[in-house]
Amino acid sequence: MANLGSPRYCFFCAFQLLLLIQAKVLCYQYKVGDLEAWGIPTSANPQVYAKWSKYHTFKIGDSLLFLYPPSQDSVIQVTEQSYNSCNLKDPILYLNNGNSLFNITKPGEFFFTSGEPGHCEKKQKLYISVLSGNGSASAPSYGPSALPETTSSPSYPTVFGTIPQPPSSSPTLGFPIFITAVIASATWAIINGMM
Repeated sequence: MANLGSPRYCFFCAFQLLLLIQAKVLCYQYKVGDLEAWGIPTSANPQVYAKWSKYHTFKIGDSLLFLYPPSQDSVIQVTEQSYNSCNLKDPILYLNNGNSLFNITKPGEFFFTSGEPGHCEKKQKLYISVLSGNGSASAPSYGPSALPETTSSPSYPTVFGTIPQPPSSSPTLGFPIFITAVIASATWAIINGMM
């Protein structure tokens, strides 16, 4: 049993703490549209959700937060066909608590709209594409992202906060922890052999 007051044990604990601090959490929670609430877009900015999703890179582990008054709205996940036709019948997922969180657990394309009749036709809908584990994704050439290509930042005001920037490419969380464990074990073995 190790002496918890020994210099070796204190050094080992400090070393492990420093190695663990370097591990980053690479998951983000995005407030949909960077708006106060999920709702019908204004006439001044009818493509707010299409523009917002175009300027974000989503990954497995990220989540989407839809905020809305539960008595007035809801969020449904639908198929691409239902998204394009604004068909609200037979949703994949139905969320209606006003503080709805959608966790991204796999790569692919995801389609959301309001569950209230008439809202989808008024552009209250969201399409996102999630990168696979190897970082590959392709933007579809059909409806959801049929926005003009621009190289500038979004033209809509961000009165409710800034748009989160996608993180730079870095290793996944599991790799640094594994390396930390190996280095810590090796260091512990070396310290025990030397002192």
